[in-house]
Amino acid sequence: MAYQIEPAYTHGTPEKTGILLINLGTPDAPTAPAVRAYLKEFLGDPRVVEIPRALWWLILNGIILNTRPKKSAAKYASIWLPEGSPLRVYTEKQTTLLQGYLGQRSRTPFVVDYAMRYGNPSIPAVLRKLRQQNCQRILVVPMYPQYAASTTATVCDIVFGELQRRRNMPALRTIRNFHDHPGYIKSLANNISDYWMKNGRPEKLLMSFHGLPRYTLDKGDPYHCECHKTGRLLARELGLKDGQYAVSFQSRFGRAEWLQPYTAATLKELGAQKLKRLDVVCPGFVADCLETLEEIAQEGKEEFQHAGGGEYHYIPCLNDRNDWMHALTDLVLDNLHGWLDVPDAAELEQGRLRALALGAKQ
Repeated sequence: MAYQIEPAYTHGTPEKTGILLINLGTPDAPTAPAVRAYLKEFLGDPRVVEIPRALWWLILNGIILNTRPKKSAAKYASIWLPEGSPLRVYTEKQTTLLQGYLGQRSRTPFVVDYAMRYGNPSIPAVLRKLRQQNCQRILVVPMYPQYAASTTATVCDIVFGELQRRRNMPALRTIRNFHDHPGYIKSLANNISDYWMKNGRPEKLLMSFHGLPRYTLDKGDPYHCECHKTGRLLARELGLKDGQYAVSFQSRFGRAEWLQPYTAATLKELGAQKLKRLDVVCPGFVADCLETLEEIAQEGKEEFQHAGGGEYHYIPCLNDRNDWMHALTDLVLDNLHGWLDVPDAAELEQGRLRALALGAKQ
């Protein structure tokens, strides 16, 4: 293996701590060529599709990449923002806000940046960028609340693979999950409660998580259990009883059995029951994306109402909510213990009083 040449070092250059947020990824544009490149990388990951590689190569390159990009591009176009992909737009906002919130609570030089597991900016590119900024400690934050081998683990694969090529490796920490983190649960509940304050309450709340093949559960992946724990904690925080909410799994792909109940089937069933109003939230996503804005907000509404259901409300993801950003800041600080110099409570209170004296709002 050829090890990378390290940047020129100047004595006295302060060492920094890097905080790297990593999300799933997005095409660069809502076009068939861009979607094809994205899907080729995404579906080519052996952790995402665990079937014999030779067989899958034929299916992927012979069928999927020749038929799916055009259809998917149209779906991306329906949710694309003027600034670009919603997932990338919100991840950028989260990165900027986290930089500011951490700056209020740390005296140690640090850098917050983001990367995408598939697409741009790539994980290797951003890790090299952090190296140029002399980040000798890096905290990797996969933005998946519930751990799965096909999400969190594949992020670690790429991070470890890139650092394996380093001659001078940084200290490294990773966050495994935060499915039951109190701040995350509280911000989810606040987000839903705020929506209900403005729009009224439904007869039932459906919590839709991204699906995975059933064999992942059978082989020991904890994702299914962590989704249900998130659902239970969120329902308890909202004061919901058993019949007032349900958990389901979306985005089924292929003919194999996936985690059940399926969101699409659940929507049809609830619609057939003539439910007057259904609200749907996606607690497995911290930023809106194709799976929430198109599959749930658009297709889900059509499925529910076509089956006979009444009002259908999609509740947006946490995105850049203030309480979620504070929770994310707490989560990051918990995992940076010993790496950042954080003022104690008395110093923070003195800083708050000084800010108030200068005219800051409460």
